[in-house]
Amino acid sequence: MSLTFHWFLPTNGDSRHVVGGGHGTPATASGRDRPPTVAYLSQIARAAEDLGFVGALTPTGAWCEDAWLTTAMVSQHTERLKFLVAFRPGFVSPTLAAQMASTFQRQTGGRLLLNVVTGGESHEQRAYGDFLDKDARYRRTGEFLDVVRGLWEGGTVDLAGEHLRVEDARLARVPEPVPEVYFGGSSPVAGEIAARYVDVYLTWGEPPAQVAEKIAWIRGLAAKEGRTLRFGIRLHVITRDTSEQAWSEANRLLDGFDAETVRSVQAGLGRSESEGQRRMLALHGGRRDALEIHPNLWAGIGLVRGGAGTALVGSHDEVAARIKEYAALGIEEFVLSGYPHLEEAYWFGEGVLPRLAAEGVWRHPAGRDEAPAGLVPFAS
Repeated sequence: MSLTFHWFLPTNGDSRHVVGGGHGTPATASGRDRPPTVAYLSQIARAAEDLGFVGALTPTGAWCEDAWLTTAMVSQHTERLKFLVAFRPGFVSPTLAAQMASTFQRQTGGRLLLNVVTGGESHEQRAYGDFLDKDARYRRTGEFLDVVRGLWEGGTVDLAGEHLRVEDARLARVPEPVPEVYFGGSSPVAGEIAARYVDVYLTWGEPPAQVAEKIAWIRGLAAKEGRTLRFGIRLHVITRDTSEQAWSEANRLLDGFDAETVRSVQAGLGRSESEGQRRMLALHGGRRDALEIHPNLWAGIGLVRGGAGTALVGSHDEVAARIKEYAALGIEEFVLSGYPHLEEAYWFGEGVLPRLAAEGVWRHPAGRDEAPAGLVPFAS
């Protein structure tokens, strides 16, 4: 088995400091350091492609640029890289979404992956005209995926659901290949939707014991549906030649968190309806000390950023070891990021991926034996 690695396109802006935002909180001022222009995002995408990442995740929400439009433009500056486009089912009809995905596949040579985000914050959903409560949003997601899956299979779909209704829906051209569906959620209803409809279940970077519990939970639900899923994890990463250098960088980022920003972000995230966000907050409790919650797993990012709030921190050998620890639990795909995203892609791609290749757990998707050497990172 070869592990799969994805990178991240910071469509909320990039910086040498952590860019906060997400789950109803705005992007922090540091996001203006490197605006998310097509030129800069394409530079990150090309680096990720060369280094051996299979895809790149783009977020969704009021705090960042639109994922569909941005990735459509960036795709024209890359050749192989896939785009894990985050989108919210409540904002577009399922028939139109299925058609958009089909078009994206044809225009990019089959490079679309879909990250379905139900939406955990009612106040943000209402800003987009969506007034359903959280559980109802998940039930609507199930109906949405039922329609989309049927259309991608080439069928004619009729549905009179609790939240969605379509009649005589059909695509003139089905996508080839059918995009894989990624999905995350920690509530009971989220688990039910994942078991029935998705290809890859994503979890945020909790300690291995908690991740193992999630995998067992979803595997059990999927088995009842007669299905088998793959599993992925979303993490930040700070990897250097030595452990001391990596932790020095983590501490530098932490020193950039002013007390008022932490207080404001934590207050905003504390109102989140997301079970996954609640679990992220519990890892650090808003404190700046005791942030290494498992060897080489640091919860500092979550002090100022919603969603994924943990990072793998350590030497290249240590980070590779932690990746293998998660892989032993059943994690096959890793969705990674780091600040700034261009430079950190090189640190990971030139430092960790060759080690994983040498141990036979990763292969470059372009057929190379290891990540390319001698690439020159961007300098600002």
